[in-house]
Amino acid sequence: MTDLSRPAPHGAAVATPAVPHGHGQAPAHDGTPLPVSVAPEALALLAARRSLPLRSLVDPGPSEAELTTILSLAARVPDHGRLVPWRFILLQGDARAAAGDRLDALYRAQNPDLPPAKGDMWRTYLMRAPVTVVLVSRPDPAAKVPEFNQILSAGAAGMALVTAAAALGYGAQWLLKWPGRDPQAAALLGVGAGERVAGFIHLGRPAERPSDRPRPSLEQVVTVWTPD
Repeated sequence: MTDLSRPAPHGAAVATPAVPHGHGQAPAHDGTPLPVSVAPEALALLAARRSLPLRSLVDPGPSEAELTTILSLAARVPDHGRLVPWRFILLQGDARAAAGDRLDALYRAQNPDLPPAKGDMWRTYLMRAPVTVVLVSRPDPAAKVPEFNQILSAGAAGMALVTAAAALGYGAQWLLKWPGRDPQAAALLGVGAGERVAGFIHLGRPAERPSDRPRPSLEQVVTVWTPD
């Protein structure tokens, strides 16, 4: 699978627009809009997509080729400065149980009064979905791009990942539980200094299709600014 966790090394070819222009430069067009085609299937997918309960995500999970597609599309998000302020960690196959066992050991050490029935709760958690993608936010504090912009880019990568998975027929649930919030637990999964878990995105075939939840009306969330 293509390694999408890091930017291209120095000297590697990077695709750029044929006629790039930036602030203060004349655009390379005459103002005539290009022909466009509407994508009704894409609009229908966005209208129908919803998060599924973790218990509803079953085998089979995405294949290696499908994961490559999903992650490649997740990497096509707004990224001011091309800093790539995010990366992905895959938990799949037997690695899910191994990661869960390590998390359980840490959780028991942190919670010595934990009831025995909860002694393997994180192993159970990670084994529920066939594949889990750990979305890691890694903003560069030294960059000119505001750190908040970089964090938003990580969120955009997560949403693109969920949407790409839905387009391939997979359900998803995006969660952020103790393993992502606790620095020691995150470190067990390979999250480094200066990085934070933005979410655990669980993927699998949907075993049920719950009804949609209420959504906010546009009147609740849209304001039209006027100079008055």
